[in-house]
Amino acid sequence: MASHSDTLVVFFGATAGANGGKLGSDEREIILLVWQIVDLHEKKVGKLHKCHVKPDSLELTDQCKEETGLTLDEIIKAEPLDKVLQQFQQSVSSEVKCLGRNSYTLCVNSPLIIRQALHPEASKKNLVLPECFFSFVDVRKEFHKCCPNAGPAQKLTLTSMLECILCQTKIRSFLIVLISRMVSNHKFSCVETVKYKFDSGTCSKTEPVDNETVIRARGLPWQSSDQDIARFFKGLNIAKGGVALCLNAQGRRNGEALVRFINSEHRDLALERHKHHMGSRYIEVYKATGEEFLKIAGGTSNEVAQFLSKENQVIIRMRGLPFTATPQEVLSFLGPESPVTDGGEGLLFVKYPDGRPTGDAFVLFSCEEYAQNALKKHKQILGKRYIELFRSTAAEVQQVLNRYMSTPLISTLPPSPIVSTRDCIRLRGLPYTAGIEDILEFMAEHTVDIKPHGVHMVLNQQGRPSGDAFIQMKSPDKAFMVAQKCHKKTMKDRYVEVFQCSTEEMSIVLMGGTLNRSGLSPPPCKLPCLSPPTAYAAFPTPPAILSEAALYQPPLLAAPRPPQTTAHSPAHTLAYYPPQPHLYMNMNMNYTAYYPSPPVSPSTVSYFAAPPGPGALVRMQGLPYNAGVKDILSFFQGYQYSGMVQMSEQARSLIQPKEWLCL
Repeated sequence: MASHSDTLVVFFGATAGANGGKLGSDEREIILLVWQIVDLHEKKVGKLHKCHVKPDSLELTDQCKEETGLTLDEIIKAEPLDKVLQQFQQSVSSEVKCLGRNSYTLCVNSPLIIRQALHPEASKKNLVLPECFFSFVDVRKEFHKCCPNAGPAQKLTLTSMLECILCQTKIRSFLIVLISRMVSNHKFSCVETVKYKFDSGTCSKTEPVDNETVIRARGLPWQSSDQDIARFFKGLNIAKGGVALCLNAQGRRNGEALVRFINSEHRDLALERHKHHMGSRYIEVYKATGEEFLKIAGGTSNEVAQFLSKENQVIIRMRGLPFTATPQEVLSFLGPESPVTDGGEGLLFVKYPDGRPTGDAFVLFSCEEYAQNALKKHKQILGKRYIELFRSTAAEVQQVLNRYMSTPLISTLPPSPIVSTRDCIRLRGLPYTAGIEDILEFMAEHTVDIKPHGVHMVLNQQGRPSGDAFIQMKSPDKAFMVAQKCHKKTMKDRYVEVFQCSTEEMSIVLMGGTLNRSGLSPPPCKLPCLSPPTAYAAFPTPPAILSEAALYQPPLLAAPRPPQTTAHSPAHTLAYYPPQPHLYMNMNMNYTAYYPSPPVSPSTVSYFAAPPGPGALVRMQGLPYNAGVKDILSFFQGYQYSGMVQMSEQARSLIQPKEWLCL
């Protein structure tokens, strides 16, 4: 509506719950609408209209009954909201026409009835609101322009404004304040608008974002899009590209989003929607910072900026694509009923830093119809794989690209006091039948650069080969050379990927951490190591690795006894971890998490520290592959022992598999 019209429609409303300053905060429905027309040119007031509204939930709070004076019987006899809105539109249009006018402006004493009650309820009920409800003026802000000494506009009430008016001799009534403003400038100076729809867009990492404009929404359905989130906050204005869906370590949505509003006033109103519902789920809303928003939504990639430069495009994310998929194959999969914007230019394949495809891609469509046709292909087959399709956002494109392009081949842990040396390599995709000899043959002439006992096979939780291995090289340069020369070489009809990594990264895996395509995760088990975990005779600086163990097991890591000097190796000292009775409580834990392969390459001399005092080391050979600690304790029932340790991976390479040492 034209903001400078000569006709003003004063509009009020009430809900079945909280009203006043908390109107709309409890998600209760509208039960009362009141309006009155004011002729600004003739300075006349029209008829007062008061309409009851029947809510879906026929229940009124005590506060509502006290403030409105309404009863449940009156509400039951009323018309639903859509009928009352039609009545409002017909009534106002008729009166405006009788005045010889063709436009009017809505005026409210608080934006809450429009932003927090009417728009959210209409959105949930799929009602189309008249155009006048997308533009209005706030009496408080207009009054503040006339009387700046009356206090902040947000804190003004009808009572306080009337009291202020009565103290001023030049202004005879509250209504004259509004009229004088409109007559002098023939327009309101503080016209507020409600956006018809959310505008997607990109955000640069260097763009300043006010901390007072960002919230975090938690508990979202995983399939929610930016438009769904904008609909949840209907009535409030979200900044362009201001919805950033958060992803987990696997690149999937985690049910959270960061939302950026145009100003702090809209952010504060958004916080009032804490635990409002999206479908059957309630959504938590908290304050967030501009830094958090930029971390998720900000990007610097020219490729992404160019891809997202086209306005008003619908973005679809494809997941699970064959690594060999070409743009033409993707276009053929989508079909002629869902043409991609600019053909291949509307496709963006997500890749790792080394150029390998991730199986993800983003697609642009020029309209909603084409996007809907594409979504019908969800879980259909391309090649030999089914493809997942989801609605996406510009912020998600940025986040996915940032994640893959900035993530190292193996995720690093928090900085260690020891500088990380990338003198190791990781082999991924080994045949499960591959042994040490196969790896040495695979390495060919580079085997001479492997440290003694520097080959470490990674086992899964069942104690079987995982297809991964780590190899310690004599220097970072040697590790780099092997990664370059042997990457994707074939071993037994399978190509093997070779990446350079650090000793610390390797250590965490061998201590029970897990590896996946998103990187490395810390050990799941928090029990202390039963064996001397990191100090070996051939290495005089064990604390470098002990710090990594302490990183994940600080409350339970057994305190080492003072270093012992053995008769066989007087030049070296070892930290010995005494056995603890509580270490055997849970027999179902992943043993590899606390019976790790040594994270450094030991020598075979004085490999295990001799326990202090009298005792003997007994080796068990030929154990069943599914034998556990409980089975061994049962086997030695009646004997005294001080501890046990599973053989390390490289030690196992010298003897038979599945052996244990008992002390």
